[in-house]
Amino acid sequence: MPGRDLLFCQPRRPRAGAALTLVFAGVLLTGAATGSLPGSRPQATRPQTSGATGPAASTVAQQDVARAAAEAMAEGKSPLEAAERAVSRSGDRWAAVYSRDDYEEFQEALDGRYTGVGLSARRERDGRIDITRVRPDSPAARAGIRKGDRLRSVDGRTVDGLPVTEVVSLLRGDAEDAPAGTAVTLGLERDRRTWTTTVRRARLSTDPVAVSRLSGHATLVQISAFTKGVGDSVRTAVRTAPPGDGVILDLRGNSGGLVTEAVATASAFLDGGLVATYDADGREHMLRARRGGDTARPLVALVDGGTMSAAELVTGALQDRGRAVVVGAPTFGKGSVQMPRRLPGGSVAELTVGHYRTPNGHTVDGHGITPDVPADGDALRRARTVLAGLGQSR
Repeated sequence: MPGRDLLFCQPRRPRAGAALTLVFAGVLLTGAATGSLPGSRPQATRPQTSGATGPAASTVAQQDVARAAAEAMAEGKSPLEAAERAVSRSGDRWAAVYSRDDYEEFQEALDGRYTGVGLSARRERDGRIDITRVRPDSPAARAGIRKGDRLRSVDGRTVDGLPVTEVVSLLRGDAEDAPAGTAVTLGLERDRRTWTTTVRRARLSTDPVAVSRLSGHATLVQISAFTKGVGDSVRTAVRTAPPGDGVILDLRGNSGGLVTEAVATASAFLDGGLVATYDADGREHMLRARRGGDTARPLVALVDGGTMSAAELVTGALQDRGRAVVVGAPTFGKGSVQMPRRLPGGSVAELTVGHYRTPNGHTVDGHGITPDVPADGDALRRARTVLAGLGQSR
């Protein structure tokens, strides 16, 4: 399908101020390396939301969106306003609109590059924002910020209670107004001491795979997003894990990424065979694993309600193929396929053209994946217990 990009994407927040919250959104399936956009060929199908196996079709014909955008521009709307109005009229719940610059930045993010300060954060139950990771040699690291510090404010705005995606957007700034070199002031707290520090944003690369050794013959592989190179990193982690170790594949909070990398990740644990199917252009397409994966190590996939899109594709493949026991909470349920379309004025609209299914034909969109072993509390501890049981049963 040369020159035509398919995307499996997470739901988007309203566009304003959100450009860089899309860094780990889901993704380009084909053509990602070239960044090519589809032509004007129309789609004439309707997406399915439950287990049908026939061709899935778009909620909106692409030519209708292009026509609506052109009409809005003729009425004096800006190109981006025209695109947003056209897509809002489409009824496509997963549709999204990018400006030309935002789309270029989105593609860079899928390649593992972004502008930021080098912090990862999470919102605790009381609403506070705690820093969970500081990237080495990043602006945040050079400012002395540490894992476990509390982030209180960004440029004077209190962040307590905000969604993490919005905090990330504040830290990274708008794509056009906050390039590398711009300053951002952070309010922080550590051991009841509060202070502010100003750092300058920098061009950084993501490090979405973290590998650690746990007690009890277990290797933990955490994947935050499926950006470029993740599949090879996971395969290396599995091959170099100590003999006798089982693997916990932690996909909690993983909102998607490049589907080619998701398939490569599944391939690290499979010896060929089906990973998923999807419908587009009235035809069924198959995604297959590469041969040569490790099929012997005990494997647990750890998921939650933040596991979506390409991460659900991996989970569904490993579960249906009998390769992993899935532990955690039900996943989000985002399994639709988008295709980007260049609109008049240079903006880009993502439009739904189909849905993917697991090897056993399970439709993910609107349903999610149900774990084999539910775990709401200390899910990692439960995963370790299950993994230990798998190791003993060999």
